[in-house]
Amino acid sequence: MLAWIGPTKAQSLAGRQFRLIVPFPAGGPTDIVARPLAQILGDVLKATIVIDNRAGAGGSIGAEAVARSAPDGQTLLMGTVGTQAINPALYPKLPYDAVRDFTPISLVAQAPVAIVVHPSQPMSNLADLVALAKRNPGQLNYGSAGAGTPGHLTGEMFKNVAAVDIQHVPYKGSAPAVIDLIGGQIQIMFDPLQSVLSNVQAGKLRALAISSKTRSAALPAVPTIAESGYDGFETTAWWGVFGPAGMPKAVTATLASEIEQIVRSDAFRSRLEPLGVIPSVIGGDAFAKFQQSELTKWGKVVRDAGVRID
Repeated sequence: MLAWIGPTKAQSLAGRQFRLIVPFPAGGPTDIVARPLAQILGDVLKATIVIDNRAGAGGSIGAEAVARSAPDGQTLLMGTVGTQAINPALYPKLPYDAVRDFTPISLVAQAPVAIVVHPSQPMSNLADLVALAKRNPGQLNYGSAGAGTPGHLTGEMFKNVAAVDIQHVPYKGSAPAVIDLIGGQIQIMFDPLQSVLSNVQAGKLRALAISSKTRSAALPAVPTIAESGYDGFETTAWWGVFGPAGMPKAVTATLASEIEQIVRSDAFRSRLEPLGVIPSVIGGDAFAKFQQSELTKWGKVVRDAGVRID
């Protein structure tokens, strides 16, 4: 791993202590992405990287802490599609600016949203779901991890393109929604793949489709929504590293370069792919442009769905 960086870069960051703020609880999807990245990056840089879980307000508490920190590059954010693309439209009084207050460093991973049902449901694919929903308008419920989450908003996007009337039931996290789906209290769930994968593999849930552009290596037999007749449909939950605005360019470039090498490594891939999370890297100006496109896309979905969290 040390071969990835030159002596000058290693010496410039070696011995420093970095804090990677994870704006969600320990053990959740964002934490699962952050911990292997922090471990490998710390080893490569010969630096200490401490995970600091600061959950609350849809990730806004942790994101604000980074936005207000010193721009020396030693306080970083494991930002998400929520903190950096959805929340600006969702929260009318967001305590940070998702673009102006941050330095984008690198995208590190993405995960599709899965559409899952209980195996007892008479739905084997999206065509079955749409047909059943059209025969019973307003009678089918779909759960998500909460209002404004990628699962909820992907569900709203799908309702629009498929012209179906299914009712959203928000939960406080993925786990209670999965319990109710398995128990038959709801018929459908839209949620990032890693949250439902183990139950799909165990046969407790059936996956009808996923929302990414390509199929998942974790469930290669499950088609994408685009393949299922909705050309161009694509959403993903994603995670990327951000620092506060005004970070030194040299530190930003060094971190971006080393994170890219880590994300492309077998060591990182082997930790995430079995969970349904796809290591994905976009750095520099391209990452900033990616974030802008995501702000536009998710902002429109939030406004179309009429979702607001005060």
